[in-house]
Order: sequence, then C-alpha cells, then structure tokens
Amino acid sequence: MNFKRKAKIRGRGAIKTLLGLNKRERFIFSIIFLSLGLFVSEHLLGKSGIYTVFTLAVLTDILLFASLYKDLKDNFFWQIFILPFFFSLAFGLFFFLVPARYLTRIFSTSLYGIGLYSLFLSENIFTVSSIRTIALLSSARTVSFIMTLLSFFFLSNVLFSLHLSFFLYIIFLLLYTFPLTLQSIWSHSFEKQLSVNIQWASILTVMIVEVASVLWFWPSTPSVLSIFLTGVFYTIIGISQVWFDKRLFRNVMWEYIWVAAVIFVTLLVFTSWAG
Repeated sequence: MNFKRKAKIRGRGAIKTLLGLNKRERFIFSIIFLSLGLFVSEHLLGKSGIYTVFTLAVLTDILLFASLYKDLKDNFFWQIFILPFFFSLAFGLFFFLVPARYLTRIFSTSLYGIGLYSLFLSENIFTVSSIRTIALLSSARTVSFIMTLLSFFFLSNVLFSLHLSFFLYIIFLLLYTFPLTLQSIWSHSFEKQLSVNIQWASILTVMIVEVASVLWFWPSTPSVLSIFLTGVFYTIIGISQVWFDKRLFRNVMWEYIWVAAVIFVTLLVFTSWAG
C-alpha cells in the first residue's frame, strides 16, 4: 500500500510539474518526446513501427493543444492542427523508405525535431496573429509553407512508391492534398468562415489532382514524380498566397512561371521514354 501511495504521489507531482512549465518549455518537452517516439518506431520496431507513426501523428496534435491550451481557450482555430499532424505522418512514413542505417536514423530524427519545433513556434504565432498583427507573422508563414512542401513531397513519394491502382491513388492523394491546401490558404487569409476556406481549397485541390492523375501514367521514378508534383503544388498554392496578400505583380508571376518551367523540363529529362 505504501508503495502504491508513493507512486500516486510521484505521478501527481510529475503532472503538476509538466503543467507548471511555460509554453516554450512545453514545446521542448513535446519535441523530445515525439522525436524519441519517431526514433524508436524507425530504428527498433522495423516495419511494424508504421502503426506507431499514425499514433505519433495524433500525439503531435495532442501535445500541441496542451502547449497552446491557454491561447486556444478564447481563440480556437482547428486549422493549426493540420500541418503538425501531416508533418509527423509524412516524416514517419517516408523514412521507412530510407536505408535502415543508424546514422541515417539519427540525422532524420534530428531533422524531424528541428522542423517540428519550428512548426510549433509558427502555429503559436498564427494563433496570436489571428487576434493581433505581430512582426514574426511573415517568418511563420514562410516556415509553415516550407514544412508544407516537405510534408507534401514525402507523402507523394510514399504514395508513388506504393504503385496503387488509379482510384486508390486518387483517394489517398485527396486525403492529404486537400487538408494541406486548406491550411496553406488559411495561414494567409485567417478567414473565420470555414465555407470560404473550403471553397478555395477545393478548387485548388482539383487543379493539383488533375495534374497528379496524369502522373499516374507517366513513366518515371517515384522521386522524380513527387518532385514534379510538389513543384506544381508550390506554384498553385504560392500564387494563391501572394494573391491573398495582394502582391500578385508581374515579376512575382514570372518567378512562379520559371519554377514551373524548370520542374517540367526536369520531368521530361528524367522520363524513361523507352519504357
């Protein structure tokens, strides 16, 4: 009985200590916990660790909510949970395709931890910026977009590597393209009416999926196809974001046109025409 009482007291003390941490300390605790979870699922569990990856993605949102609980009480936006979930999911699934070397796992886990910490800080800025304008908003949008592109590339690479049937391919593509598009639009509009965000995200998602449907038949490697599709995502979403920011000038348009041209040429160069 004494042992059980001591265990309960220690458990309550640990919870109080965790709740007593400030926001940045909770971020650090969450990143360390999630990074260790990713390393274990990748290095120790082997292929069975794929089930742990989905749990890790859910835990990412739970820990983010716990870290931002005070800010979210009076200003809740569920959109901030989209990207952290897919970032953890994308990292976990993609690195099962990478050779299982110890140094590679350490590097991928470190990269995951740094990226997720930057993402947590960005979501914190979005939460505050939806109430008042702050100087770091532009940086947070840039970090968020980079992490979105990285997540989209990893998930697309995994999807192309599975060689699914056409209809399953389109379904899985929609499952991550639409949420990531929705989050990208919201991060620049901060539109509180969900219907407006969904309308824009649906139109842009259809455009991306139409291009992706052609890539299912294209004779090239998963890496090249995912790079091209990520470039398409970057062009379509990037133009939409600068339009929301009212910065869609001629020179900006040409930048995106050049990016689209380069990735298209890259796709043509690395296409296996003989196949």
